[in-house]
Amino acid sequence: METPSVSRPRPVRRSEIPAAPVRRSSGIAAVLGAVLDHQPVARSTVARLTGLSPAAVSGHCNRLLARGLLRERPQTTGPKGLGRPHVPLEIDTRRYLVAGAHIAVAHSTVSLMDLTGRIVAEDRRPHRDTEPSRILDDLAARLPALRRAHCAGREVLALGVATGHRVDPASGTVVEHPQLGWRDVGVRGHLAAATGLPVHVDSHSRALARAEQLFGEVSTRTSTVLLFVGAVVDAAFVTQGAVHLGPHSGAGSVAHLPLGTEEAGEPGLLAGPGPGEDTGGPPCSCGRPDCLQSQVSELVMVRQAAQLGLNLGTFRELLGLALAGEPRAVALFRRRARLVGRAAALLLDMFDPEVLVVVEAGSSREPALLAELREEVAARSWVCEDPARAVVPGSFTGTVLATAGAAVALGALYADPLGPWPALSAAS
Repeated sequence: METPSVSRPRPVRRSEIPAAPVRRSSGIAAVLGAVLDHQPVARSTVARLTGLSPAAVSGHCNRLLARGLLRERPQTTGPKGLGRPHVPLEIDTRRYLVAGAHIAVAHSTVSLMDLTGRIVAEDRRPHRDTEPSRILDDLAARLPALRRAHCAGREVLALGVATGHRVDPASGTVVEHPQLGWRDVGVRGHLAAATGLPVHVDSHSRALARAEQLFGEVSTRTSTVLLFVGAVVDAAFVTQGAVHLGPHSGAGSVAHLPLGTEEAGEPGLLAGPGPGEDTGGPPCSCGRPDCLQSQVSELVMVRQAAQLGLNLGTFRELLGLALAGEPRAVALFRRRARLVGRAAALLLDMFDPEVLVVVEAGSSREPALLAELREEVAARSWVCEDPARAVVPGSFTGTVLATAGAAVALGALYADPLGPWPALSAAS
């Protein structure tokens, strides 16, 4: 059994059924976000950045200080002691953490994150089976050990839960996850009762899009498509700074986007299966052999590797071989990059975002694969004039799953710092 481990730092009264849909307290949320972006920062600078009056900024800062979300640094003056002294503000990471849980197809990850988005610890373990209550009970049972080992006196404010496919954050329900066999699973209620924490639930793509807005590149904040390619393939759409959900919680369901069956990439790469050809496993649930998920998901990659004589147990092993330069593994990831680039081009043309973030293990780690992905975008997109600028890898390589779960909770906190946060209410 794996033991809780500390991951690499990133350069990032309790109610029974808490956390209704997030309310936006725009003024105080803007102040907290400005401090996160520019810390340490003076109140006068926060007022300039947010457009709020100095009096409003002062009031908001006092509330955030009282709740333990901000702290003051020692008073400073300008160069050579000139200028009016000011007291810089920064996010207080000494008092609180958030917890995260990511539920993947074959395993789950429990994590702790501080209020600046740094992963403090994570614990990843395989599923024993995929029955919902067993997975959720296992997540709840693993959290206390992680807290004892790594909280160091800090209190956990909330638990964020992320998974693939259709998730309704308002009700805290996994609407449908075909690979797990889940439908209408009440994640929030189950985990709130088991942990005593406020629980927030969302899709991992929307969670990662929110994490990019909070801690990633500035270009991802207002107009973005995030394409997630793993065991599950899905996306998130950000327009005018808001992550789109859809009336049926289905926004971002791109797994079955048809790609066509012509060969992807240069001569010598594997061609995708045509209609009726063997994919090395069961057909996709949509019935098409050429949909995005049936071509590039992790399970399909492992099956394709076996067809090439690489009998591996996990996708991680295949990725390791590709990064080490094994020709067959490299060919698989080159083909994957081309197919993901094809999907990226379609999404760029449909939504015309400022930037498209690709969360895919190969292109996030290997510049040559990212270059191939961008070449495919350049060849196929009608609107993308500069793929090197518009198509970027995700900001959380190595901690993607740990970040996704915790970012659900932290995103809710930054959206509404005066909302239903029992530990903060008690502190203030």
